[in-house]
Amino acid sequence: MSGKKEVWLRGNKIQGLSPLLQPVADALLQSEEEIEQILSEFPEKLLWEKFAGCASTGFHLMHIRGFLDRLLTYAEGKTLSEEQFNYLNQETVPSNKNIQELIAQLRKSISLAIERLKQIPESTLTEPRSVGRAGLPSTVIGLCIHAAEHTSRHTGQLLVTVKVLSEIYKQPQNNPNL
Repeated sequence: MSGKKEVWLRGNKIQGLSPLLQPVADALLQSEEEIEQILSEFPEKLLWEKFAGCASTGFHLMHIRGFLDRLLTYAEGKTLSEEQFNYLNQETVPSNKNIQELIAQLRKSISLAIERLKQIPESTLTEPRSVGRAGLPSTVIGLCIHAAEHTSRHTGQLLVTVKVLSEIYKQPQNNPNL
């Protein structure tokens, strides 16, 4: 990114957040910055385009929001709501929202995730948690770290998708619809 230090190297600490969860927040904020930067000039018409069986940019934006909510729900010791299941089923369906609306929703989701992280007492980080309908084993900190890792994974996939689609569609002969 443009010569700017990565979030984790800036020394900024979020008030009220356990130092053990600060790296999770740093990763979420880093992803937010990278996504905003790469999408700043991305053509709207490519938002739901796919190539080589890869997920669309729109899917990644929707999915990051959804899984952050789901993973933190499990970390809080709760089960998913019907609304969360409905959102999960809609992540692959092209939305009528534009890129800026999806980015604004992503920003809000990351901000909310950080607020939820602040509510997690440090003393509970090693407590066991069940994940999904199968009740797979994890811990509070395991779910929080996976939220950061999964966000970073999808951010990387999104960045590659955006770069490849942008390059492919620059070439008029590659896209007769342009």
